Amino acid sequence: MKALLQRVTSSSVSVGGETVGKIGKGITVLLGVVPEDTQKDIDWLAEKVVNLRIFDDGDGKMNLSLKDVGGEILVISQFTLCGDCRKGRRPSWAKAAPPAFANEMYEKFISAIEKEGVRTAHGTFQAYMAVDIQNDGPVTLMIDTKE
Repeated sequence: MKALLQRVTSSSVSVGGETVGKIGKGITVLLGVVPEDTQKDIDWLAEKVVNLRIFDDGDGKMNLSLKDVGGEILVISQFTLCGDCRKGRRPSWAKAAPPAFANEMYEKFISAIEKEGVRTAHGTFQAYMAVDIQNDGPVTLMIDTKE
């Protein structure tokens, strides 16, 4: 699994001009699924995301987690994170999981975050989405469960 995390002051996602997910302070997660992903990847990543200390404490140091600050998460399916751009000029999507499997893993990841007690919003799988991200910092991190 590949996840691009962005610490945000707010974030929302729209499909066809209608907002389908919206959060305040928290993390927007762009999630890419590869065929080798398992429940173990989901559980590890969900625990990592909600407990990663990327929010400022009273001294302005990144010492607080999403749970510590009562933040929210917006999860967006993002198969393009699995793109391979090493050859040619057009990315290859061969390393991305097939849609049915990717959707299953995406839904399981959302459930795993919710089980951590974090308010979660999400986009619509396989839809053309407009994502509004108010990056805070900016703080942006890439996590790959296979690395």
